[in-house]
Amino acid sequence: MFLKYLIVFLVSMVPLIELRGSVPIGLSPLLGEALPIVPLYIISIVGNMLPVPIIFFFARKVLVWGADKKYIGKFFKFCLEKGEKGGKKLEEKAGRGLYVALFLFVGIPLPGTGAWTGTLAASLLDMDFKKSVIAIMAGVILAGIIMGLASAGVFGAIGAIFA
Repeated sequence: MFLKYLIVFLVSMVPLIELRGSVPIGLSPLLGEALPIVPLYIISIVGNMLPVPIIFFFARKVLVWGADKKYIGKFFKFCLEKGEKGGKKLEEKAGRGLYVALFLFVGIPLPGTGAWTGTLAASLLDMDFKKSVIAIMAGVILAGIIMGLASAGVFGAIGAIFA
């Protein structure tokens, strides 16, 4: 049982997989019996949120540092320019609802829209750390609920009823 909790915790920290992968793993009988829902969510949320402060405070610095390096410079510069351009566009469209947009971006479980990407965007946009973390955590919780329902077959059952 401890091993499954550890796997869930570690998977929830992996970029692109995050909580969206750890919840189905925790609920599946693949590695033993399914984990209880409340501890599963707590472990997944903590694991998913653990890298957030590090990304927020250091991602931009690493990208700026690497932008003029010989082998990685083009990629790092591309990431910076793309992030800043996308951030400005999002800022113009979202206006005062920027934190709601961040919450929805992180909360809707699509590939590439998790806490890692949301935190990087918040960092590149110079958003307030505390407000960003709250929006990102709320998004992670929403994504966890959606993934839990999907893993439990609720969406499949609803689709079968209305199809």
